[in-house]
Amino acid sequence: MINILFIGDVFGRPGRRLVRELLPDLVNRHTIDLVVANGENASGGLGLTIKAAEELLSAGVDVLTSGNHIFRHKEIIEYLDQERVILRPANYPDPAPGRGSQVVEIRNGVPVGVINVMGRTFMAPLDCPFQAVDREVSRLRAEGVRMVLVDFHAEATSEKKAMGWHLAGRVGAVIGTHTHVQTADETILPGGTAYLTDAGMTGPHSSVIGVKKEAVLERFLSGRPVRFEAAKRGLRLEGVVVSLEAERGSATNILRIQQVLE
Repeated sequence: MINILFIGDVFGRPGRRLVRELLPDLVNRHTIDLVVANGENASGGLGLTIKAAEELLSAGVDVLTSGNHIFRHKEIIEYLDQERVILRPANYPDPAPGRGSQVVEIRNGVPVGVINVMGRTFMAPLDCPFQAVDREVSRLRAEGVRMVLVDFHAEATSEKKAMGWHLAGRVGAVIGTHTHVQTADETILPGGTAYLTDAGMTGPHSSVIGVKKEAVLERFLSGRPVRFEAAKRGLRLEGVVVSLEAERGSATNILRIQQVLE
């Protein structure tokens, strides 16, 4: 049995602190073999810098996925070609830097594939995520990879649900990200695919999806531009633990995680 911990969107410095301080205990408690985290908001709540990426990797994250803010900081563009365990959505049009999937060897050399794709409903008009994920899954299967986890970074619940059914029985897990609000619809779809619409946010929950609530309220009430800053209170790590059979790569269990930093 292989246990994968997926950490929901890491938001700013508070999110990075949560990963540093809580990850070791979570790994031990759930006998985790692979840690995947969405880090597209890890730098100030918007984008990913090299420093933030290296901090998360040093804290024990094995693979970083991303989404619509991955190219926010110019320094990350060249870094994506160098660091193979930081992914950008696979359906960015060519010739986008970086890669949309990666195979990681865990204990005993067992390969696990991680794929990152992004939705198009209420999002940027990228290439079709369904066709892109089909290509990535086929390539990984051709390489003999049985266990595959997909981070689907998307806004619409309907699009995420559709992706879950599209991949049912073909991958071990489809985990949604982007909304920063953890959903309670974890399930195992026919064929052994673990599914959750959104893994939630690892960051300050006394906020509006990570941002200081006073600033967000001012923007809604005044209609004027307001400078957003990451909140600092209500720190909670959210995510999911998925257990996969090593032989077939199918899911046997999915467990939502909510861990508060005391």
